[in-house]
Amino acid sequence: MMVWIAHEAGRELLGEVPAGVRVEVCEDAAAWPADPAEVDFWVPPFLSTVRATDQLPKFTKVRVVQLLSAGADAWVGHVPPGVQLCDARGVHDKPVAEWVLGAAIGALRQFPAFARAQQREDWAAKQFTPTAELTGKRVLIVGAGSIGRAIEEHLAPFGVTVTRVARTARPAEGVHGVEELPELLPYAEVVVLVVPLTDATRGMVDAAFLAAMPDGALLVNAARGPVVDTGALVAELASGRISAALDVTDPEPLPAGHPLWQLPNAFITPHTAGSVVGLLPRAYGLAGDQLRRFAAGEPLINQVSEGY
Repeated sequence: MMVWIAHEAGRELLGEVPAGVRVEVCEDAAAWPADPAEVDFWVPPFLSTVRATDQLPKFTKVRVVQLLSAGADAWVGHVPPGVQLCDARGVHDKPVAEWVLGAAIGALRQFPAFARAQQREDWAAKQFTPTAELTGKRVLIVGAGSIGRAIEEHLAPFGVTVTRVARTARPAEGVHGVEELPELLPYAEVVVLVVPLTDATRGMVDAAFLAAMPDGALLVNAARGPVVDTGALVAELASGRISAALDVTDPEPLPAGHPLWQLPNAFITPHTAGSVVGLLPRAYGLAGDQLRRFAAGEPLINQVSEGY
């Protein structure tokens, strides 16, 4: 069995490799270490000089594509029948939850403004009015999967009130459906987005969504950039009525000169919420477990369906 992984460090991090399995490293989907037609199990790279999905027709023997990312939107619809597509659900929960917590605190406590003051060597903190705080806020988490649960756990010490929203309501679990958003948004002081990008969520946060948020509210996007209508967001932020913390944007990378860069109430990080030193051990720990399941003929976890 031939396995391709995306990082040299992954060889050790996979753990015990089943007998008869050969592991090769393919760091870029454009540079093959061998013939891709011989690959049975592929762990594609996060970044590549070409679109990894465009290379799939060359992997004529592949039976498993194990992603290192929690999001699979770029792959859904591109994987041939008979190939199992699996995401890294669970791997990114705590890092993304940490980012959401840090970004929310940073935005509410005006850390970006103080960082700019530091660059100017300006101690005149009195020019800043007292900041908002996370403690006691009403938080709406849109996306009630494992990352959403981790975010709720990280927020708990701050005495927030959390409302959870998913594609489908789950009353027994206290989860609201997306159709209830118009009634929920006016009460949400912090709105956190952790939904996958699908046809249903693309552009979900539009002008009406943003207008329903109360004055002074904070939008935190740790999902995907196209979940938010960028034009509507720029217009709302430019009014100064709400603020945003964004780890993802549309377009991405965000080009120089884009109006989002200059908005003082936009706190932007370059898609780094899950980029932590512990990522590869966790990600390849999952990939190794999946490889051993596959070699043993056992069902794989984290399988992604077309309805993702």
